[in-house]
Amino acid sequence: MDIRTHLKIDKELSGTPVKLEKDYAEVLLKTSERMAADEKGLLHGGFIFSCGDYSAMLAVNHPNVVLAGANVKFLKPVKAGDEIICRAKVEEDKGNKKTVKVECFKGSVKVFEGIFYTVIPEKHVLER
Repeated sequence: MDIRTHLKIDKELSGTPVKLEKDYAEVLLKTSERMAADEKGLLHGGFIFSCGDYSAMLAVNHPNVVLAGANVKFLKPVKAGDEIICRAKVEEDKGNKKTVKVECFKGSVKVFEGIFYTVIPEKHVLER
């Protein structure tokens, strides 16, 4: 399957797609020191959220898909240098509204989970 959405995303900050199927995506985030929130290397949660969001967008894989909302939980801390894999699966499909379940792991340990609510407008949200 070809990637049809979020084509200009910075893969160093939001992750690299490693698997893409209909209604499913996996994105690998190789974290770095520049993502650290403090001197101990605690990763800023926004980077994990970004990877989760990107994986949800890829699971939908429509050029106009946008995030309408999310309900997420950060379950375990992540340290700069860790590798995170986010797995996203479309759980509910109501035409232009899709609900995507996302789970992110550091090895076998789940560090983040969430439900991402997406919308597919008829045209790009920035088009008039």
